[in-house]
Amino acid sequence: MGLLDSLGGGLKGALEQFGIQEMQTLLPAALAKTNLGDLSGLVTQLQQGGLGPQVQSWLAGGANVSVTPQQIEAALGSDQVKQLAQHFGVDPQAALKLLAQHLPAVVGQSGAAQS
Repeated sequence: MGLLDSLGGGLKGALEQFGIQEMQTLLPAALAKTNLGDLSGLVTQLQQGGLGPQVQSWLAGGANVSVTPQQIEAALGSDQVKQLAQHFGVDPQAALKLLAQHLPAVVGQSGAAQS
């Protein structure tokens, strides 16, 4: 199992090195396998979960207000985070870090999440 652990650690390391382009591809594919459905569904959940001002800053085209992994977990709930982590192939804490790091830019560049 040592080889598999090494490969898993390598994958986790690669995911943590993701850039915005990779996340723009990976996130919609992962969301499609959850009940959030797509980026718009994720944005709606974040807004309903208390992150409305942050999300609005991402959509406004100005400076993005950052979010913490804890804020994302509180807004999405642990079940959603676990689903996304499973699709990313990482543990929930790593998924939260990825989301906190990349969501502002992904949402801002998509423009599709505006409602």
